[in-house]
Amino acid sequence: MNKEEENNSWFMRLKQFLQGEPKNQEELVTLLRDAQIRSLISSETLAMIEGSIVFSKMRVRDIMLPKNQMICVNKNDTNSEIIQLVTRTGHSRFPVMDANSEEIIGILHAKDLLQYQQGAVEDFDLLDICRQVTFVPESKRLDSLLSEFRSNRNHMAIVVDEYGEVSGFVTIEDVIEQIIGDIEDEFDIDEDAYIKAHGDHHYILKGHTPIEEFNEQIHSNFSDENYDTIGGIVMNNFGYLPKRGESIVIDNFEFKVINADARRIKLLECIDKRHTTDVYKG
Repeated sequence: MNKEEENNSWFMRLKQFLQGEPKNQEELVTLLRDAQIRSLISSETLAMIEGSIVFSKMRVRDIMLPKNQMICVNKNDTNSEIIQLVTRTGHSRFPVMDANSEEIIGILHAKDLLQYQQGAVEDFDLLDICRQVTFVPESKRLDSLLSEFRSNRNHMAIVVDEYGEVSGFVTIEDVIEQIIGDIEDEFDIDEDAYIKAHGDHHYILKGHTPIEEFNEQIHSNFSDENYDTIGGIVMNNFGYLPKRGESIVIDNFEFKVINADARRIKLLECIDKRHTTDVYKG
């Protein structure tokens, strides 16, 4: 059977499949993966379709950032204090907390501070520029939340548990990432590997690389007493969940975050500075 006949056969199978009721999502995914292998759809399209299928089953609790990673602004903070926080964190939105009740009373958009840069700072009142806060339950479906974000033009929501207590927060970027998938670039590593060497003591590694595996391949001596993965060690040294592009030096190893989501570090760039002082430029 030649290539054209194979494609015709595949399209016939697809037609027959779509004319009937799909038995399950696994059958659909298998057919789509077959299409990708035959170059009928791209790998990016396949990833987005698979992401959409998984997305339809997910709840807010699956992707939210926990409360202990939430950086808040106090309603009594001065303009100067808030600007320092914005500069230090690089975030664009901040929950605003009541100092007395510790309740979230609004959302601050960093861009709303610009109006005070040329004006009288003494007139600054944080509550004047706060946006209304949106609360969502942990059990809310992600597709429903995305629809709500789009209709209300909100980009952040505060997540509450069944008792109404704040348990974390979620952004529209977190939601969309579940559909479009991970960022794929020249740093991708084979599925069955943890570490990819780029020469000159430069490596790309997955965040969940076991410390024992890293030590064995890189000839290092990181302890696995408190953490199981390199991503755990890196996040602990940052003291928070770092964003893409942030870097840190730990025991003569420079780690740069290539990819991270709302819950974990996914991909790291590593320079073994025991052997070189040159920073890899990529």
